[in-house]
Amino acid sequence: MDGGGRLDQPLKRPGQSAAKALLRGRWTSKIALLPRGIGVVGLVLLLAGTLGYGAVAGQHVPAIVGWLKDARDVTANSLGFRIAAISLSGQKEVSREEVLTTAGVTGRASLLFLDAEAARAQLKANPWIADAAVLKLYPDRLQITVTERQAFALWQKDGQVSVIAADGTVLEPFVEDRYLALPLVVGPGAAQAAKDFLTIVGHYPTIRSVLRASILVAERRWNLRLENGIDVRLPETNVEQALDRLIALDRDKKLLSRDITMIDLRLADRVTVHLSDTAAQAREEALQAKKKKKGGDA
Repeated sequence: MDGGGRLDQPLKRPGQSAAKALLRGRWTSKIALLPRGIGVVGLVLLLAGTLGYGAVAGQHVPAIVGWLKDARDVTANSLGFRIAAISLSGQKEVSREEVLTTAGVTGRASLLFLDAEAARAQLKANPWIADAAVLKLYPDRLQITVTERQAFALWQKDGQVSVIAADGTVLEPFVEDRYLALPLVVGPGAAQAAKDFLTIVGHYPTIRSVLRASILVAERRWNLRLENGIDVRLPETNVEQALDRLIALDRDKKLLSRDITMIDLRLADRVTVHLSDTAAQAREEALQAKKKKKGGDA
């Protein structure tokens, strides 16, 4: 003890204060070199670890996963990866808002953590979108190009009429007025088979102009229902030859203008025609009258 000093007071060594100041200066300089936003990153990582443990313990995984996704986007955005510009092309039937929502592009999304392949898959799940390309242009631009399907025909199955694309994809489970002029196909399997068959029918303008519906029978062959109610039964193969015969019969005998209900072209060596009830009765009466006349002459 010296001069009344306390016995428990530690003795200071010469230069100790200077050493501490030097050490403090070194750490301060190192911290100053860290990137901007690192404090946000550290906070997010700390919270992620804490919440990750709590999620497992409390079984709140889905909610925590959603929070973590938002948190990582906030972090990336703070580091300069916020999506500042979006180039979108190819959409017509699908709105811009629907494309962005489907691709998972929100106001909080960051370019860094946007999964381009997942976004493309999500876009292709929309029936109107046949293909899509999602390109990330760092640091802050996103380019999305979609290729849409086109409405090709109407498909009736089990009393339900839908709008379909050429590949058979159902685009809409209902029919807007703008689609009423599309050709109608009917029956199971007709959606997938429509493109090839309607391409063939398209080569016969006379038939196409009076066609009400094309009906696939047993997923093997087609019948035509014409506007005047005549059913034309086509063969399973050689459809073009059958239609050629039908055109020739109509040209030579005005067959499609007759009072008939059915034309059967399934056999290559004959054509069978069913008269309407009125025409059949008239024909029967004419035959009876002819027989009576013949008997009277005898």
